[in-house]
Amino acid sequence: MTENSQQPQSAPTSELPTQYAPAEVEGKLYERWVERGYFAADAKSDKPAYTIVIPPPNVTGSLHLGHAFQHTLMDALTRRKRMQGYEALWLPGMDHAGIATQNKVEQQLAEEGKSRQDLGREEFVGRVWQWKEEYGGKILGQMRRLGDGVDWDRERFTMDEGLSKAVQTIFKRLFDDELIYRAERIINWCPRCLTAISDIEVEYQEDDGELVSIKYGEGDETLVVATTRAETMLGDTAVAVHPDDERYKHLIGRRIKLPLTDRTIPVVADTHVDPEFGTGAVKVTPAHDPNDFAIGQRHGLESITVMDERAVITVHGPFQGLDRFEARSAIVAALRSQGRIVAEKRPYVHSVGHCSRCRTTVEPRLSMQWWVKVAPLAQAAGDAVRDGRVAIHPADMSKRYFDWVDNMHDWCISRQLWWGHRIPVWYGPGGEVVCVGPDEEPPGTEAEGWKQDTDVLDTWFSSGLWPFSTLGWPERTPDLEKFYSTDVLVTGYDIIFFWVARMMMFGLYAMDGEAPFKTIALTGLVRDERGKKMSKSFGNVVDPLDWMDKYGSDAVRFTLARGANPGTDVPIGEDWVQASRNFANKIWNATRFALMNGATVEGPLPEPEKLSATDRWILSRLNKTVAEVDAFYDDFQFAKLSDSLYHFAWDEVFDWYVELSKTTFMAGGEPAKISGRVLGEVLDVTLRLLHPVVPFVTETLWTTLTGGESVVVADWPKDTGFRDAAAEREIETLQQVITEVRRFRADQGLQPGQRVPARLTLDGTALAPHEAAIRQLLRLQPEGEAFAATATLPVAGATVALDLSGTIDVAAERKRLAKDLAAAEKEKAQANAKLGNEAFLAKAPDQVVEKIRTRLAKADEDMARIRTQLERLPEA
Repeated sequence: MTENSQQPQSAPTSELPTQYAPAEVEGKLYERWVERGYFAADAKSDKPAYTIVIPPPNVTGSLHLGHAFQHTLMDALTRRKRMQGYEALWLPGMDHAGIATQNKVEQQLAEEGKSRQDLGREEFVGRVWQWKEEYGGKILGQMRRLGDGVDWDRERFTMDEGLSKAVQTIFKRLFDDELIYRAERIINWCPRCLTAISDIEVEYQEDDGELVSIKYGEGDETLVVATTRAETMLGDTAVAVHPDDERYKHLIGRRIKLPLTDRTIPVVADTHVDPEFGTGAVKVTPAHDPNDFAIGQRHGLESITVMDERAVITVHGPFQGLDRFEARSAIVAALRSQGRIVAEKRPYVHSVGHCSRCRTTVEPRLSMQWWVKVAPLAQAAGDAVRDGRVAIHPADMSKRYFDWVDNMHDWCISRQLWWGHRIPVWYGPGGEVVCVGPDEEPPGTEAEGWKQDTDVLDTWFSSGLWPFSTLGWPERTPDLEKFYSTDVLVTGYDIIFFWVARMMMFGLYAMDGEAPFKTIALTGLVRDERGKKMSKSFGNVVDPLDWMDKYGSDAVRFTLARGANPGTDVPIGEDWVQASRNFANKIWNATRFALMNGATVEGPLPEPEKLSATDRWILSRLNKTVAEVDAFYDDFQFAKLSDSLYHFAWDEVFDWYVELSKTTFMAGGEPAKISGRVLGEVLDVTLRLLHPVVPFVTETLWTTLTGGESVVVADWPKDTGFRDAAAEREIETLQQVITEVRRFRADQGLQPGQRVPARLTLDGTALAPHEAAIRQLLRLQPEGEAFAATATLPVAGATVALDLSGTIDVAAERKRLAKDLAAAEKEKAQANAKLGNEAFLAKAPDQVVEKIRTRLAKADEDMARIRTQLERLPEA
């Protein structure tokens, strides 16, 4: 028989502490792995490459459950590939997190009574670098705690020299190809951070606001518009109605008076307006609303900006200088005094965007910004998935991807910050605009009238280059040649647009049509045990480090992997982490028992004909499990592979094979040596299968069992092809007998360790060789001279006769069961009465009726079970 076990490089040991203490071993093991270079990838290797680049966490961030979840999956993939003989690179790094990091340093300066303007740009950026070195990167140490097998020698940062060169290179290429341009458009603006922000940096929440209906026009030429932002009416340049709305057809093309101003504005017809919503008339403020801006573009309307960058009113008049919220109240009061208010609703709960960094209400604002013309890039990103160059897993998530790339708008890439990649464009004294590449000199000096653009690039611009810039692009480095394109991107479905699509666009553009990854494996989001989103406001946020301290990193990892169904959200609670800790303890205790009883990987595995049916059964199941786990890995079914390993290890190896083998070990001799070798084989392979998900406990146990250097660099198990259907049927029959008798014992109220005289009739079955094991597991002692069967159980062709006389109080047991039967009969009667009541059925919700039907079925099951127990009881 072909075995999987690797012969030990040094003498294995049977010494293991009585209890597994994760805190005592995890940190030491991880540092040993790093020191030995297990995670370092070699670009010169002739092994096939396998590459994952880590989604770069923010330099300001700490490890949260979402990180721990995705890192566990990425680590499992790369650890397995490394064991399979691949040159596996899992590349780490951090994002410079423009707004978040700048805010951190500005807060620090504020405590000193200073602002960034006091320092000036150059000194402020130097201060940010200082902060980064002192405080940034906390998450990298936390990744070590989790066990991330990343190549630390290749750690990258989006602002380091190489990545900065990549950013400047691609900006220059896009600019020269007319795929980057500057234009005035509506963007998300934070009046506190004083910058444009991306859609992902806008968080929407239900706020109490107001809905005010205002009468525009005079006399017969009036209509009513409703708004939650009355202050923006100062910038209205039209009212829009649907062209087919009969109520307003007579007004289309006319001009009406705009209240509180000396201006008149036109009424325009636009199909964007929903005539069924509200009054069917919409105020149009092109400079302060994206939909209004689009209407304005279609109708050639003027765009009037009424607020500055701090959201203070700039229009001449009584409201000038007021904050937008102060102006809102003042304008409504002024309209009310003129009789222009038709209706007011307070509170009016509606969705309002807030800056994710400072919680300030975001203001849509017309602003001159830099943009990427995405149409040709997005087309290429969509085609790469459509033609099969890139696979999205699960496949049904492809629709979400296409919804983004097929309908993508041009991307605003400029930010009004100082920390980040400064836009490499210079403006000359004569209106010249020059984009400068990384190896080019600026076109002139400030003294000559040349000035560089003051904005920096959106953080997502540099992270969009991550899969190739981290490997040395734009140079054709050995790393780029060996490890691009990457094999799989593991990320949440929630950032398909913000990051995935942008990496696809830039990767295909920069790498001449070669996609940045072969597979996009989309995960769900981690939620609490009730399926609720984790949020500080809900009070349900969990720090994974607390669970690691309490239960160990393996327990956290296994819990997350066991919940990881592709594209599906992952509920998680502390009870589940505790259960995973119990699993780690079970592995530890079972391996310790095995080592104490002679489990070994030394020597060849005996041929099948020398093995017992129990040995052949577990080896057959072992190989099926190897094949099953491989298939699940290839399909990114982490929950299923974890569940498969859990049940094989706990149920089949520890609860059945180890227990069935105890009689063999106690008997000693050659059969015990053979079972010891089989048990060693099974544990060796099982520990290697478990290692990518639970690396720490498996490392300790595997090296103790085998004497090998490290399971990190051990060979991944292979399905040897061994199957024994007959042995599987035989042990399944044995399990059926033991399970049925155990159930009967429990029904009779016998204690698990209580011994009972029994006669076993196993003739005509394959169970005769297992009699000793049956008696051992069921606590059945041989029949004596006074044996009198009081219960007989026919199971799977065998008969088990038990003498329960003297072991239970039969009269008391009959009384207890009779009481339980009466309760079940009463439950059934009540359920039948409700289900027979037509009036009740007509009114009751479907779920209530279904619950009663379930209760009825349960009552029937209980009655049948109790009656069987009563029949099996001996006469009193």
